[in-house]
Amino acid sequence: MKKALTALILLTLSPLSNDALAQTGAPNPFKARTEPDAEVTYRNPVIPGFYSDPSVVRVGEDYYLVTSTFEYFPGIPVFHSRDLVNWEQIGHAIHRPDQLPQGVNIFACTIRYHDGTFYVITTNVGRGGDFLGNFFVTATDPAGPWSDPVYVDVAGIDPDLFFDDDGKVYTIGSSFNLYEIDPRMGQLLSEGRKVWASTGGRYAEGPHLYKKDGWYYLMAAEGGTEEAHSETIARSDNIWGPYYSYPANPILAHANAAGQQNPIQGVGHGDMVQAHDGSWWMVFHGYRTVAGGGVYTPHHTLGRETCLAPVSWPQNGWPQVNGNGTVTVDMTAPTLSLQPFPDRPARVDFDQSLGLEWNYIQYPEPDRYSLDARPGFLRLTGSASTLGEGDGSPTFVGRRLQHMYFTSTTRIEFDPANENEEAGMVLLNNGTHFDLVVKRSNHNRVLVVRLQFGSITYESDEVVLASGPVNLRIEGARSAFRFSYAQGDNDYAEIQEVSARYLSSETIGGFTGTYVGLYATGNGQPSVANADYDWFEYLVNSPARQTPGGDR
Repeated sequence: MKKALTALILLTLSPLSNDALAQTGAPNPFKARTEPDAEVTYRNPVIPGFYSDPSVVRVGEDYYLVTSTFEYFPGIPVFHSRDLVNWEQIGHAIHRPDQLPQGVNIFACTIRYHDGTFYVITTNVGRGGDFLGNFFVTATDPAGPWSDPVYVDVAGIDPDLFFDDDGKVYTIGSSFNLYEIDPRMGQLLSEGRKVWASTGGRYAEGPHLYKKDGWYYLMAAEGGTEEAHSETIARSDNIWGPYYSYPANPILAHANAAGQQNPIQGVGHGDMVQAHDGSWWMVFHGYRTVAGGGVYTPHHTLGRETCLAPVSWPQNGWPQVNGNGTVTVDMTAPTLSLQPFPDRPARVDFDQSLGLEWNYIQYPEPDRYSLDARPGFLRLTGSASTLGEGDGSPTFVGRRLQHMYFTSTTRIEFDPANENEEAGMVLLNNGTHFDLVVKRSNHNRVLVVRLQFGSITYESDEVVLASGPVNLRIEGARSAFRFSYAQGDNDYAEIQEVSARYLSSETIGGFTGTYVGLYATGNGQPSVANADYDWFEYLVNSPARQTPGGDR
């Protein structure tokens, strides 16, 4: 007995073998095993930056995708792809102010194609939160032009359009009330019937109907668009239901053991498409944290970004997203034959119309923007409106931040006549903005960095400028933004650094992502001086130190 006890004590105290050590570090049993030697076939997000609530449709061997845009105009970008991985923007579905004269606050959209016509159906919500209506627009060319809205009196938000095999057409919103609809006039041909109660997750949204193997499938996002976001599904043998939930819901989620510590969080709001080779895929959105503490301190500034995952959908079975309902940044799934588009130039010289990546806040006042007044320059003239204040349209034009590591630079010629006038470059998210400002102070032309934190505003020390143009620069380095300037042949001098988390959606709220842009304002009265921008450049940088996934 003593010998047996001694042996047990020695075994307990002796160093563990490699096999034993491996067992103590056993992987999460719910998480898909990594394949370090597998070839990376594509990377998520496939459309980085604030491109949320994606919806996709196939026409032959071409794919078209739309996303929500909220207060930005033109609204609802339309993308084209031949492989579901590489996407190029070809237009906007909302491209004329007279389409929605009451203004834009565009929620999630659905794009569908039937009998030679493209349909985009969505919700417009007033800036005060008032429901302005569900509507659809149509086009024979997805690049546009798109029609005037056809309004649909369907309950809920984020409506879907479904074209059945018998020629009947249906629509359903987030309340899961199903209606038959006339797709020409938008007239409802039936009373609404509630067909599903969801799985009980909060803030259900973005429903989509599919038909496969004789079954009608109803998929939706639940849990809110933060960390608890997910995608769930139900089915019925009758379009009118009742729909029964999949017992293994959700089919996509990272708010679980399988998705914990994933660089992409908040996954959901998906749409599925069958590719021309017969494979199934889901587009959905998710966000990547910029905070130094990783996923334990989630702060995202780029918005909810469009991602892609393969779907296994056996006959008469339920769809399985990437095996276990999670996705990664580096994907190893077989893809369609990849057909990338040429890279766009990093520098814009303002010698032609602005590209499709540029947006305004609401509808711009045309006389405050000009590419003709001084050829080769973008001229902005400040209005009385100021960024982040009121319901007006400040003089602002910008593009989405799409990378954690970037350098954005512009050259401005601006000599303000009055102390109320200012212009410069700005980072903007949900009304909160960090500005690199040229203005007049005590009879000097000066440069300051202004940071807005809710009702609190911080300004750096003033830098007195020499006469002539000024180069303004904002750099992103994952968890921080840096503001600097240069004149003449001098090197760039940094004025201010600030943590990126103060511009994150977790800090300031909202559903959008950060824009970098150019602006001018008279701060309560119209400006007299013009701000002339010579060029604008957006460069993607490499991180100094790679962290596990998510960096770009």
